[in-house]
Amino acid sequence: MQRLGVHQQLWRSLSSTNPIESMIAIVRSTSRNVKRWQNGDMCLRWTAAGMLEAERQFRKIIGYQHLAALAIAVENDLAATRAPTTPQTIPPTPTTTTTEPAATLAAAH
Repeated sequence: MQRLGVHQQLWRSLSSTNPIESMIAIVRSTSRNVKRWQNGDMCLRWTAAGMLEAERQFRKIIGYQHLAALAIAVENDLAATRAPTTPQTIPPTPTTTTTEPAATLAAAH
């Protein structure tokens, strides 16, 4: 985060795991009421229900005004890491050939 030059308020908000841990705790307490898990779809539905319940407690991120600058910094960093690290070689230029008949070339010399 510091390498990307994130504003200090936003960095402080995003460096904490408390919001994620709080959401996970609410999902666990919501899904605790299920007695028989039938399949994976049921797990996903109850997880989504818990996340919707946790969404009610979410607050605005301190420093949210700087999120656009963070997104641009992340994109620039990804572009820099994806750039090739080896120097590009320039393909050799093809040799030029004349299309004139050999007799014409010989007469010109």
